[in-house]
Amino acid sequence: MSLLQTFATLVLAWAVWQVFRAFIAKSALDNILDQNRLLGGEVTPLFVLRRLPLTVCLGNLDQLFDRHGWKFQDDLGERYGPVVKLQSLLGRKALFVFDPLALQNIIIKDQYIYEPPEWATTSFALVFGPGVLATYGERHRRQRKMLNPVFSIKHMRYMTPIFYRVAYNLQEGIKNHINDAPKDIDLLHWVHRTALELVGQGGLGYSFDSLKEDVPYTAYARAMKDLIASLFHLTPYRLWTPYFKKLGPKWFRRWLLDRVPIQGIQRLKEMTDVVYENTRRVFFEKKAALEAGDAAVKEQVANGKDIMSILLRENMKASDEDKLSEEELLGQMSLLVFAATDTTTSALAQTFQLLAQHRDVQEKVRAEIKEAKLKARGDIPHDELMALPYLDSICRETLRMYPPVTFMTRETRKDVLMPLSQPIRGVNGQLMSEIPVPKATTILVGVRASNMNASIWGEDVKEWKPERWLDKLPESVTDAHLPGVYSNLMTFNGGGRSCVGFKFSQLEMKVVMAVLLESFDFSMPDNGKDVVWNLAGVRYPTVGRESKFAEFPMKVTPIDT
Repeated sequence: MSLLQTFATLVLAWAVWQVFRAFIAKSALDNILDQNRLLGGEVTPLFVLRRLPLTVCLGNLDQLFDRHGWKFQDDLGERYGPVVKLQSLLGRKALFVFDPLALQNIIIKDQYIYEPPEWATTSFALVFGPGVLATYGERHRRQRKMLNPVFSIKHMRYMTPIFYRVAYNLQEGIKNHINDAPKDIDLLHWVHRTALELVGQGGLGYSFDSLKEDVPYTAYARAMKDLIASLFHLTPYRLWTPYFKKLGPKWFRRWLLDRVPIQGIQRLKEMTDVVYENTRRVFFEKKAALEAGDAAVKEQVANGKDIMSILLRENMKASDEDKLSEEELLGQMSLLVFAATDTTTSALAQTFQLLAQHRDVQEKVRAEIKEAKLKARGDIPHDELMALPYLDSICRETLRMYPPVTFMTRETRKDVLMPLSQPIRGVNGQLMSEIPVPKATTILVGVRASNMNASIWGEDVKEWKPERWLDKLPESVTDAHLPGVYSNLMTFNGGGRSCVGFKFSQLEMKVVMAVLLESFDFSMPDNGKDVVWNLAGVRYPTVGRESKFAEFPMKVTPIDT
């Protein structure tokens, strides 16, 4: 018995050490100012005592993943400088970073040192399969090599008529719903269905929704709508997924999962099942059509010009070493729909809100669209649409101030030096132009903080000003050399893990706006409902702070055309 007691004591001592060593062991990051030391007057004994249990267990994660935690994130960007230390799980150190030179190294130069954390890719793999967001190294590079050409400008031109067809179905659906009179609608409901149908037809060559009438979400649409928020709010549980994946074969893990008494996890499991079943069905229908030949392909929704048809054909021609497995192709399909639907929905809803609040901007862009359509004598072709200056500036400015994804998570694979564009002062008072970052440090890339950096964008950084994009950008912007793939912004990331479908997303936004703004006027509802934007993996609106139901009421008035 004494031997068992000794063993139990050693196990307990080891567990306690694992919890507290991060608080007492020396770290190369000890000289970086801690966010909790920078709160100024907010730090009181009562504040420290109240946060102590949370700080020991979650560090700043409860603030970072609070859906109303905008002030915390804004303070990180505005008050504490371009690099600040946070506390992660069980006292582990994390860095919140938006220094331009540091981002260059994180996103491009040392991108294979700063990889997504294992818990993030593992949870994506468990939910969606081994797609591009769930893989590392050579497997990830092979998938990107196959995907990048599929999202070329040439293929986006093929997508444009498909997108117009979906947008006109949306236009008809809203017209039927409001019956030629001003009416409040849940714009988010319509826009989310549209985004899913756009990626359905343009991405998969499959129609999920005719859009011509106001109908409830299908099970698949509902799962896609709720999935991103569920994943975000379950992040503390997702941190343990690498250990869960090692608990025996898949059937055993499923048996365990069925018995987890946490409602959020059970709901996520149900949504994952719906997504997987629908993805497999669409995949095998598409594969059978391609194998049957051109006649069968032409009978499909997009006549074989959709992203997945192109990808499947390219995969058939690829060498054995580059070819993607069936499991990987299924993963790409699920991730394509997941990544494209909520981000476009969020961006479009936010854009229409801003246009409703800035009536002059809405009238000006409507006039630009009408003029371009008259010149084209019909739908505005891809190249002309993408080049409309005021429409483009509205999209850029909205995605600058309100990126759907506000931060990204990385983890260092080995010790590395992180250079800084401007030195920071350490705890010891000395200036540092580079930071030694230990292996396994969590790095939080401040996407919104970078886009809202006043030292780069100027003192009017908090103003929504589409006109800033009509003139030459300040040298402070171009000289910063931010590594984002889009407009000197971090909205679509950069490097080998940039958003592969950002051109697809831009085309979706502009086609929908071109069609709807010609037909409808958008304003905020007369009943004064308070729309609140919530933090999540992709930001989303609700009516009021306490509601968990994503919606966006807006008054829509038909325009005689």
